[in-house]
Amino acid sequence: MQRTRIQRGGVNLDVSSNGKNVWVFRWRVTMPNGQRVMRKRVIGSLERYRTKTAAEKAAGVFRMALLDKGATALTTITLRDLVRHFREQELVDRGEEGRAYSTRDRKSVLTKWILPRWEKTPIDQIRTVAVEEWLRSISRAKGTKAKIRNTMSVLFNHAICWDFVRNNPITGPVRGSGVRQNAKRERIPDVLDVEEFQALLEELPLRERVMLWLGMTAGLRRGELAGVKWCDVDFEKLMIDVLRSVVDQRVGKVKTEASKKPVPIDPYVAEDLLHWCRISKYASPEDYVFATDATRAGAKRGKQPLWLAKVMQYHIQPAAQRVGIKKQIAWHTFRHTYTTLLHANGEDVKVVQELLRHGSARITMDVYAQAVTKAKRTAQNRVVACLRARQNGLVENLCPQRVPAPNSQMAVTD
Repeated sequence: MQRTRIQRGGVNLDVSSNGKNVWVFRWRVTMPNGQRVMRKRVIGSLERYRTKTAAEKAAGVFRMALLDKGATALTTITLRDLVRHFREQELVDRGEEGRAYSTRDRKSVLTKWILPRWEKTPIDQIRTVAVEEWLRSISRAKGTKAKIRNTMSVLFNHAICWDFVRNNPITGPVRGSGVRQNAKRERIPDVLDVEEFQALLEELPLRERVMLWLGMTAGLRRGELAGVKWCDVDFEKLMIDVLRSVVDQRVGKVKTEASKKPVPIDPYVAEDLLHWCRISKYASPEDYVFATDATRAGAKRGKQPLWLAKVMQYHIQPAAQRVGIKKQIAWHTFRHTYTTLLHANGEDVKVVQELLRHGSARITMDVYAQAVTKAKRTAQNRVVACLRARQNGLVENLCPQRVPAPNSQMAVTD
């Protein structure tokens, strides 16, 4: 009786045509005439995989394909195989700094959307039209579908990098030939009028008031606001270093490289922030500015930030309702409002881009030179001045009391 042979292939160090040491995965294929032929694929360089163990792990996607489909079908790995390889190579934490929230979000998109539909499909059989029709059938917001599309594109770029496929069906071979998916919002996000923001401030205690000032006038995203520590604040230079983002109580990187730029803080806002520092229980350099005092945090009190989604739900939104604000308020509302006020004040678009730390100039036009710190601080001070005008009895024409409807281009502040 002939014994069934299960092929696993093998990994060896070899020399490439350009003289570099590379790891090679080899397996055998039985031809129609019964002849056994050796096949091989380059896994990566010795510089990339310093040990054979690391190279063996990288070869896992090939071994899974051998076991699932046999040696003759190794070149047509499924999307499930590709996702497994992508997770092992791209989505692992390789340092203490942690991953950006967008990376963790990508894992969710793979699990919730992409794998259920495409996991058994060979990657070389996934077509542009099929993906576009599938996205069209999903009853979700345009932004969600754009995120799915972009994740699939990243996945195929990874496949091209590893020589699993030659083309990316999501982007297409030429501009305009890929999967079409508009990410434009279906509704314009709400922004607050100056009077509404002032009324909300007066309704809140100091801690939440400082949160709003920073969210509004420093343009911080929710995760960035939660991630600020006292050691990041320079009261002499009136600057905040944005070094981390905390989302769902997980510390990670900020959204983009541009997001790492320090942001100016207005002297008036710094005064409130300094007052909060003096009365806070947690004011050591490594404590979070808005640290949790929950008993369940135990020894980590001060070393864990507040859950800002809960602060919004149980403190800020109820306060907004009490002062008669009917708009949908979330943390990003203050960033949108800041953008709109800067635009209404006629600020230079490059200054706006620098203040909001946009990585791309698709919003604020990249044709302008880099904004200098003085210009950024002046623009910020104008916004703070107009927000304080009514409280101090100043002339009300410092800025419009009714914020104009946000320009569709300027109001998109990711």
